[in-house]
Amino acid sequence: MMIRLRYCFKYLLLVILGLSIVVSQPFLIPVQAVNKEAQQQKEADLLTQRGQKQLDIGQAQEAFESWQKATKIYQKLQYEDGITGSLINQNLALQALGFHYRACNTLLSALKLEANASLCATTPQQPTDKMEKLLTAAINKQTPSPVNLLGLHNLGEVLRRLGKLDESKKVLEEILSAAKWIPSVDTSGILLSLGSTSQDIYKQIQNKHSEMEDPFFPKEFVNFIHQKALKSLDIYQQVINTSKAPKEVQLQAQLRRLNLLLDFDNWLAVELNSGNTRLTEVRTRITHQIQPAVALLLKSHSTFSQLPASYSIYAKLNFAKSLNQIPDQQFHSLAIEYAESALQTAKSTNSQRLQSETLGTLGKLKPEQSQPYFEEALGLAQSVQAWDLAYQWQQELGKLYKEQRKYKEAAQAYSAAIENVTHVRDNLLATNADLQFSFKEKVEPLYRDYMRLLLVDSNPNLEQVIQTNERLQIADLENYLQCGKLNLVALNDLKNLAIMPSVIHIIDLGNTIEVVVQSPDKSLHHHSVDPKLVKVHANHLLQTLHDQKFANTRNFVIIDYSQALYNSLIAPIKKYLPPDGTLVFTLDTSFQNLPMGLLHDGKDYLLKHYNIAETLGSKVRQPKLLPKKQLRALIGGLSKSSPSFQAANAPKDLTELPSVLEEIANVKEQTNSSLSLINEEFTYKRFIKEVTTENFPIIHLTTHAQFNSVPQLTMFFSWDKPINLFEFDSLLKQKHQINEDAIELLVLSGCETAKGNKRSALGIAGIAAQAGARSTVATLWRVDDKSTALLMKEFYKELKDGKTKTEALRLAQLSLLSNPKYSHPYYWAGFLLIGGWL
Repeated sequence: MMIRLRYCFKYLLLVILGLSIVVSQPFLIPVQAVNKEAQQQKEADLLTQRGQKQLDIGQAQEAFESWQKATKIYQKLQYEDGITGSLINQNLALQALGFHYRACNTLLSALKLEANASLCATTPQQPTDKMEKLLTAAINKQTPSPVNLLGLHNLGEVLRRLGKLDESKKVLEEILSAAKWIPSVDTSGILLSLGSTSQDIYKQIQNKHSEMEDPFFPKEFVNFIHQKALKSLDIYQQVINTSKAPKEVQLQAQLRRLNLLLDFDNWLAVELNSGNTRLTEVRTRITHQIQPAVALLLKSHSTFSQLPASYSIYAKLNFAKSLNQIPDQQFHSLAIEYAESALQTAKSTNSQRLQSETLGTLGKLKPEQSQPYFEEALGLAQSVQAWDLAYQWQQELGKLYKEQRKYKEAAQAYSAAIENVTHVRDNLLATNADLQFSFKEKVEPLYRDYMRLLLVDSNPNLEQVIQTNERLQIADLENYLQCGKLNLVALNDLKNLAIMPSVIHIIDLGNTIEVVVQSPDKSLHHHSVDPKLVKVHANHLLQTLHDQKFANTRNFVIIDYSQALYNSLIAPIKKYLPPDGTLVFTLDTSFQNLPMGLLHDGKDYLLKHYNIAETLGSKVRQPKLLPKKQLRALIGGLSKSSPSFQAANAPKDLTELPSVLEEIANVKEQTNSSLSLINEEFTYKRFIKEVTTENFPIIHLTTHAQFNSVPQLTMFFSWDKPINLFEFDSLLKQKHQINEDAIELLVLSGCETAKGNKRSALGIAGIAAQAGARSTVATLWRVDDKSTALLMKEFYKELKDGKTKTEALRLAQLSLLSNPKYSHPYYWAGFLLIGGWL
């Protein structure tokens, strides 16, 4: 897949120093006056220039191959600056192709930093403070030569594209500081890159904030978004005001600044509509800066044409997209003019990719004439296998065909788009921050639009609806984890199951809630619900469950909400369900924080009749009974306050859990040769050592934990520090390298989802996926530690008697329900089983 190289990028890199680098060219090595090497040197120089020309017209693969050949010649000549410079050039081509991970490692090779490969890791492998020390040490080892500073500047850029924004910021700040001590150095390009990184940090935080769906999130978070936007705008303005900065760099700063002004203005408008009047003055100032920013760019019209072809095209398209966001017909007309100019330039390059991108942009700018533009853009994208463009044009065509009531053509377009976006995500998700940031905006709507279209049919293909929802849920989880493809199996592909459970899919399509049930005989049935009948009760129940006074809420209040949900979601499909057995739920994000066992039919809770499990997008690891011989557990627990409770990212109300000691004793009693780490023994290092060197089929953690829609805030607490999602993943990867045996059961008994955060239960699925656990038991709220100790005793007792995990959990929950002291749902309803139910 090819991802667009940010136009003018070479200029950002090459204006750093004017010593042995030819300004506004990729790295060129002067021909050496050595007779016997002159011919080879000349050949390498010609290859370097050829690569430059190829990249200028969008031929990134050809440029990469030219620079590869140049590198090999310099290696034969043992010309170190030539090797370094041509590797930096290769990185440019790799970034243009979207291969950011390869580009990053190529730069490490150029800078002789191969030992620091973790810098390029696609998920955080080390805590930020350790990574910053590693970066500082690596940068300090570099001789402050022109070529090394150029390589480090590239490294800052590629780290940004990998989504490693803190690391990118650190590198750019370090070299910006170092470059100031070298005479005659123009730092505007480095400063511009720092502005881009700062803007991406703003965008990342903004996206996380929107995903939380939490109007009561701390004001500090909103202030942080505000401050990051202003910081980026200030950096861009510094570049614009730098008189010595090349016009091309100033143009890039102007374009990025306008883009940010428009985005920030829209965000401020949303915040003001939600009642945040403190930002009124800020928005007024930002709004007043938009028109002058446009005027400044219009004055720079000639600069657009002075750029090399591919960079000129992207600059014009960027400006056109920004102009189109302003509600002014004159600006809309100007946007079309710039896009049409970009198309003429693209045609002169003979680059199908560039032509496809300009045609697709024109299709969006000319909605009444869009179809031929999208069709031609799609054909060109397919001809060069640019699947990242193809899916966008297929999605647009799907919308058009649907409006024209050409449902068959629309379905084909949407289906093809999903295949292409899946291909793109499987290959590049973990190395493409843009796809991660834009998932909710660009990727998720594609799946939901396709499901809506499928359900238009009077006899809808329910199997296709389920598969599409399955792919969406897994894509959402992979995006959350910032990982590649998860190794999970669809329920219909499971082997050697004597009895299939009933599977209930609850899908939120905005205008409807869709309930699809697959009976044990694999027959499919469908029911649509008006979201007004569901969401008001779901929201009230969720608020009740997360209220600090939940334990004192009268049962009839909870039952009112849960019965209303039962009547809307379960009652219409009840005839397709067996009277008892196992129900497996695949829940959309709107419902993941709600325990399905709490739904009430007017007589009993659903838990009274069914074992209940949830899955990761209707995919699991192959379910398997836990034999008695595998009832061996590593148990970690905190019964008293620990230093980790004082961590900066820890919730503020963590308390001692004295009954943890009883719970640990109960688990040890019901399992075989288990090892317990309690309080001071339950340190991060000791836990890692035991997990990675010993084989424990069960890991049982009875300590505070939190699930959040922000992965870094999904954590559990050891004695000395919180262990977040990515650190947990890292240590489990170490385990799998040593021992391939799966974790059969992961239990997190003292956890909770972040209050008010409708997507926070995604963290439970994330922990389960990172652990590679066949089954995971966790809680949706912070339950009472005494009742939990009793529940866990019963749970392991039932496992020891040969019950399935879901049945063991259900019986343990019912034991509390039957106890007058613990019959309130607060004590038993929050326990979930994710994954394999056997």
